Amino acid sequence: MNFSQFISILRARKWLGLSILGVVVLGTIVARLLLPKQYTATASVVVDVRPDPIAGTLLQGFAVPSIVATQIDVMSSDRVAQRVVRNLKLAELPGFQAQWREATQGSVPIEVWLGQLIQNGMDIRPSRESNVISVSYRAETPQSAAALANAIVQAYMDTTLELRVDPARQYSAFFDTRTKEAREALEAAQNRLSAFQKENGIVASDERFDIENTRLNELSSQLVAIQAISAESTSRQVQATGAQADRLQEVLANPVLSGLKVDLARAEARLQELNSRLGDNHPQVVEIRASIKETQARIEAETRKVTGSVGVTNTINVSREGKLRAELAEQRAKVLRMKAVRDEAMVLMREVESAQRAFDAVQARLTQASLESQTTLSYINVLSAAAPPLQPSAPRTALNMILAVLLGSILALVAVMVRELFDRRLRAAGDISELLGVPMLGTMPKARSSRLFGSKGRTPQLQNRILGALPNKTKSA
Repeated sequence: MNFSQFISILRARKWLGLSILGVVVLGTIVARLLLPKQYTATASVVVDVRPDPIAGTLLQGFAVPSIVATQIDVMSSDRVAQRVVRNLKLAELPGFQAQWREATQGSVPIEVWLGQLIQNGMDIRPSRESNVISVSYRAETPQSAAALANAIVQAYMDTTLELRVDPARQYSAFFDTRTKEAREALEAAQNRLSAFQKENGIVASDERFDIENTRLNELSSQLVAIQAISAESTSRQVQATGAQADRLQEVLANPVLSGLKVDLARAEARLQELNSRLGDNHPQVVEIRASIKETQARIEAETRKVTGSVGVTNTINVSREGKLRAELAEQRAKVLRMKAVRDEAMVLMREVESAQRAFDAVQARLTQASLESQTTLSYINVLSAAAPPLQPSAPRTALNMILAVLLGSILALVAVMVRELFDRRLRAAGDISELLGVPMLGTMPKARSSRLFGSKGRTPQLQNRILGALPNKTKSA
């Protein structure tokens, strides 16, 4: 089918197409007259992402791109719609009660049914690149549309505040109980520490431990020094009791022994002189020999006295060493006991500190949760309130008529083509060859002139165009 054939079909079936187009347009006009006017009021809110004034941080979840979608879900929820019903007291109006009984027979609560009606007239649209959300509501009167749009925004703000405050109240009750338990644990730990300090007489455990530790170091130093002295005195005592007692420093430095040794040397020299002159039996020789023996006896006695003092000194040193060793062992045991007591006290002090930190943390969370449970500020703010619209939003006459013309035209074309498909006729000269497969010899002029729009037609001349050759059998005939 070419374009000329299509035009010829439209001309032939024009009344059918025009009838369908007229029915569609007429039906649209009737529907426009019968349908009530609809008014749409729009309010907008902004989701505030500033830091929380209580916690000092961004509200949880605002870093996620889906926050606006979450707020839209909350706004379009049954909870918000039913809050609108309660705030406006729609369930108490007799008209709505009658409609509810007729529609549900009382099988559904009236708040749920009215909430579904409100959701049907609600239109929520987010801004593309911001946190602004627009709320539109469609109603039969401008005042109703504006009132319901503002009521939806208010119910949404109340719901978001409730969703924030209710968990905070639960947390507050939870942390209140935990705070009491933490306080009791802290008091118990402090009582154990106080009882332990009182039992062990600890006032300043660190200072006392330092003093005792210093005394232990001093005793250890004294023991080392006395051990050196005792070792020296022991070796000198061994030397004093041996054959080399006369070589002791005390013996050599003793003035008495030094004098006696000088006297002995003089007497021995005198004895040699007298013995060489007078002989061994001379009374002077015998007297000097006796004096020498007496001097030697005195030297031995004085030497024993000096070496005896060395033994006494060694005994004293050994006794002092043993005493210091015992004091050192006692002091070491005392320091160890104090260290054990201090360690136990430190454990109790750490328990007190841990209980204090736990109490402070729970107390801080309790304070924060208590403040959050008492807040009356929402992170949702009204950007613009809905006002009664001046013009109805539906039905749109111009748009509906354009759509009616387009739809009617499409239906008319479809009807014309369907009718032509079931009732095919020859509309043009070319249809003979295409449909019958027979060549056309020519066309006959119209019998009378055509008058269209009042114009006088002229009789066309006879067309003698040959459009095709006759078949072979025609020529032979």
